[in-house]
Amino acid sequence: MIFACSGAADVGEITDRAARKMTQNGSGSMFCLAGIGGRVEGIMNKTQAASEILAIDGCDLDCVKNCLENAGFNEFQHVRVTNLGMEKGKTPATDENVEKVVTSYTEMLS
Repeated sequence: MIFACSGAADVGEITDRAARKMTQNGSGSMFCLAGIGGRVEGIMNKTQAASEILAIDGCDLDCVKNCLENAGFNEFQHVRVTNLGMEKGKTPATDENVEKVVTSYTEMLS
Protein backbone atom coordinates (compact mmCIF):
# COMPACT_ATOMS: atom_id res chain seq x y z
CA MET A 1 0.00 0.00 0.00
CA ILE A 2 1.41 3.39 -1.00
CA PHE A 3 0.55 6.68 0.67
CA ALA A 4 1.96 9.73 -1.07
CA CYS A 5 2.29 13.42 -0.52
CA SER A 6 0.07 15.22 -2.98
CA GLY A 7 1.00 18.66 -1.74
CA ALA A 8 1.06 21.94 -3.62
CA ALA A 9 4.85 22.03 -4.10
CA ASP A 10 6.64 20.55 -7.07
CA VAL A 11 7.99 17.68 -4.96
CA GLY A 12 4.41 16.90 -3.88
CA GLU A 13 3.34 16.60 -7.50
CA ILE A 14 6.33 14.38 -8.24
CA THR A 15 5.47 12.16 -5.28
CA ASP A 16 1.82 11.87 -6.28
CA ARG A 17 2.61 11.06 -9.90
CA ALA A 18 5.24 8.50 -8.85
CA ALA A 19 2.78 6.70 -6.56
CA ARG A 20 0.21 6.58 -9.36
CA LYS A 21 2.79 5.19 -11.76
CA MET A 22 3.90 2.58 -9.22
CA THR A 23 0.25 1.52 -8.93
CA GLN A 24 -0.11 1.31 -12.73
CA ASN A 25 3.09 -0.74 -12.92
CA GLY A 26 1.78 -3.19 -10.32
CA SER A 27 4.47 -2.28 -7.78
CA GLY A 28 1.92 -1.45 -5.11
CA SER A 29 -1.43 0.18 -4.63
CA MET A 30 -1.82 3.88 -3.96
CA PHE A 31 -4.30 4.58 -1.21
CA CYS A 32 -6.12 7.66 0.10
CA LEU A 33 -4.16 9.66 2.67
CA ALA A 34 -7.14 12.01 3.16
CA GLY A 35 -9.10 8.96 4.33
CA ILE A 36 -6.47 8.34 6.98
CA GLY A 37 -6.63 11.96 8.11
CA GLY A 38 -10.43 11.76 8.21
CA ARG A 39 -10.34 8.39 9.96
CA VAL A 40 -12.67 6.88 7.35
CA GLU A 41 -13.51 3.43 8.72
CA GLY A 42 -13.11 1.42 5.51
CA ILE A 43 -9.78 3.05 4.67
CA MET A 44 -8.51 2.61 8.22
CA ASN A 45 -9.50 -1.08 8.18
CA LYS A 46 -7.83 -1.76 4.82
CA THR A 47 -4.68 0.01 5.99
CA GLN A 48 -4.59 -2.04 9.20
CA ALA A 49 -4.84 -5.20 7.08
CA ALA A 50 -2.06 -4.16 4.69
CA SER A 51 0.98 -6.41 4.64
CA GLU A 52 3.29 -3.51 3.83
CA ILE A 53 2.98 0.28 3.76
CA LEU A 54 5.22 2.75 1.96
CA ALA A 55 4.91 6.41 2.95
CA ILE A 56 6.42 8.78 0.38
CA ASP A 57 6.84 12.38 1.48
CA GLY A 58 7.81 15.20 -0.81
CA CYS A 59 9.84 17.17 1.74
CA ASP A 60 11.02 17.20 5.33
CA LEU A 61 7.66 18.36 6.68
CA ASP A 62 6.78 14.64 6.57
CA CYS A 63 3.02 15.15 6.20
CA VAL A 64 2.42 11.53 5.10
CA LYS A 65 4.46 10.11 7.97
CA ASN A 66 2.72 12.36 10.48
CA CYS A 67 -0.77 11.50 9.18
CA LEU A 68 -0.09 7.79 9.45
CA GLU A 69 1.44 8.06 12.92
CA ASN A 70 -1.36 10.30 14.20
CA ALA A 71 -3.83 7.65 13.02
CA GLY A 72 -1.96 4.98 15.00
CA PHE A 73 0.11 3.41 12.21
CA ASN A 74 3.74 2.96 13.12
CA GLU A 75 4.87 0.03 11.00
CA PHE A 76 5.75 1.42 7.58
CA GLN A 77 8.68 2.34 5.40
CA HIS A 78 9.18 6.08 5.05
CA VAL A 79 11.07 7.94 2.33
CA ARG A 80 11.39 11.52 1.04
CA VAL A 81 11.96 12.59 -2.54
CA THR A 82 14.18 15.43 -1.32
CA ASN A 83 16.59 12.70 -0.19
CA LEU A 84 17.03 11.87 -3.87
CA GLY A 85 18.56 15.29 -4.49
CA MET A 86 15.33 17.01 -5.46
CA GLU A 87 14.81 20.44 -3.93
CA LYS A 88 11.41 21.79 -2.96
CA GLY A 89 10.47 24.72 -5.15
CA LYS A 90 13.27 24.04 -7.62
CA THR A 91 12.50 20.62 -9.09
CA PRO A 92 10.08 20.52 -12.01
CA ALA A 93 7.57 17.66 -12.09
CA THR A 94 9.01 16.14 -15.25
CA ASP A 95 8.57 12.55 -16.38
CA GLU A 96 12.29 12.07 -15.70
CA ASN A 97 11.98 13.15 -12.07
CA VAL A 98 8.87 11.03 -11.56
CA GLU A 99 10.70 8.01 -13.01
CA LYS A 100 13.64 8.60 -10.67
CA VAL A 101 11.28 8.28 -7.71
CA VAL A 102 9.54 5.23 -9.18
CA THR A 103 12.85 3.48 -9.83
CA SER A 104 14.24 4.29 -6.39
CA TYR A 105 11.24 3.20 -4.37
CA THR A 106 9.70 0.34 -6.37
CA GLU A 107 12.31 -2.02 -4.93
CA MET A 108 11.06 -1.28 -1.41
CA LEU A 109 7.73 -2.93 -2.19
CA SER A 110 9.24 -6.12 -3.63
